Amino acid sequence: MSRDRKSLTEAPASAQVAAFLERVRAMPAVRAGSGRRGRLLFAIDATASRQPTWDRACALTGHMFEATKGLGGLSMSLCYYRGYGEFMATPWLSDVDEIRRRMTTVTCLGGQTQIGKVLEHAIRETRKERVNALVFIGDAMEEPIDPLCHRAGELGMLGCPGFFFHEGGDALAGRAFREFARLSGGAYAPFDPQSPDMLRDLLSAVAVYAAGGREALSRLPASPSGAAALLTHQLSGRR
Repeated sequence: MSRDRKSLTEAPASAQVAAFLERVRAMPAVRAGSGRRGRLLFAIDATASRQPTWDRACALTGHMFEATKGLGGLSMSLCYYRGYGEFMATPWLSDVDEIRRRMTTVTCLGGQTQIGKVLEHAIRETRKERVNALVFIGDAMEEPIDPLCHRAGELGMLGCPGFFFHEGGDALAGRAFREFARLSGGAYAPFDPQSPDMLRDLLSAVAVYAAGGREALSRLPASPSGAAALLTHQLSGRR
């Protein structure tokens, strides 16, 4: 393991969130284009243990749309996997109430991870029309890593960065998510399930990036929660 990767693994969660936000800040600007909403693919592991996080993500979607109001708005497609090989994806939606309605009908079911299907879906959608960012929330990785790395790299070549939010302390998942983020040109961040403000601010930051790029992200106001405050601090004094 490299010194940089080792230090990231051993750093406290707040330092890893700071590293994530710095990575987002340094990414190239992404603009939705005139008259076009930013497109964000929002993927969640919906296997058995994930119901509390699923419910929290449902509640946080409104913050993501609110954060992008002045940037032309957001178009989101929700995708998830659960049970025995079940993978679902919604159409592209800009109505937060409709997205919430669809999310509240989903119950998490036991099964293995299907991150490969998430990446394949992101690749297909990006080939049809530009997807500005992929967000993935999960706590495990139970698939052969090499094919997933190949798909993450392909997603990066297509210009769709992947932001991988890691819940819990599974070391294998953490290493895999960091590699997927690196290969896709995105970023990785762990989060504490007991700190919903951190997840809220991370999701809002990526939504702003998808809608308005790095310039819009740099204008995010300070927040009392740790993640937004770290972002504001890192941007202070920069041109």
